[in-house]
Amino acid sequence: MTNELENLAGMLVLVTGASRGIGRAVALAAASAGAELIITGRTIGALEELDDEIKAVGGKATIVEMDLKDTAAIPRLAAAIAGRWGHLDGLVANAGMLPALTPVAHLEPNVWDECLAVNLCGQWHLIRAMDPLLRAAPAGRAILVSSGAAVGSKPFWAPYAAAKAGLEALGRSWAGESEQTNLRINILNPGNTATRMRASAFPGEDQATLPQPEDIAPAFIKLLSPTCKQHGTVFSAREMLGLKV
Repeated sequence: MTNELENLAGMLVLVTGASRGIGRAVALAAASAGAELIITGRTIGALEELDDEIKAVGGKATIVEMDLKDTAAIPRLAAAIAGRWGHLDGLVANAGMLPALTPVAHLEPNVWDECLAVNLCGQWHLIRAMDPLLRAAPAGRAILVSSGAAVGSKPFWAPYAAAKAGLEALGRSWAGESEQTNLRINILNPGNTATRMRASAFPGEDQATLPQPEDIAPAFIKLLSPTCKQHGTVFSAREMLGLKV
């Protein structure tokens, strides 16, 4: 991975949901690859700990406390990025939430609304705000984080599955509109990974048997690289990296 990691030198990368799990691992991997980070999340203490780890690997990060449900904060962040840097080289739209698993007919409206607000509507607001900054970069790269729940039948996962399926459709449309630009947009399914979110869905599972977030992070680095030519594709991180399913 050395050559791929060197390809992120000098890039400015925004990672949402960076306070833990996959987002945290991707931010650290990108910093190790030479990128400057903007890290967002709802837990400022966890972001500060990540900032310390980024500094320890020789990187630099800007912390932004942000909840994707606060849609007014997203264009403010974009304006701040525009004012300070003038562009954005990479976007990892990782922030998400998983509601309690419930039959469709038993869902409470507020649960449905929150899940769609974070996992789909908030992502659209993020895309809308960051698109001009990504297009202003020499080789903008965007990664939308999906899930295996987006396809097939996933009983009890309806709001999350619907949001991720919608996100994939949104991403494909965005990519189709960007074919004649230097911006490359892809969708990445991390697969079964040892995260707090997965533990909440499968409390009896031994997470030591699963790939760790650090194992998945190199797939993100590949898609963030300016040498990446893929566009509008849904990737499996585990297949990209040859990990056991």
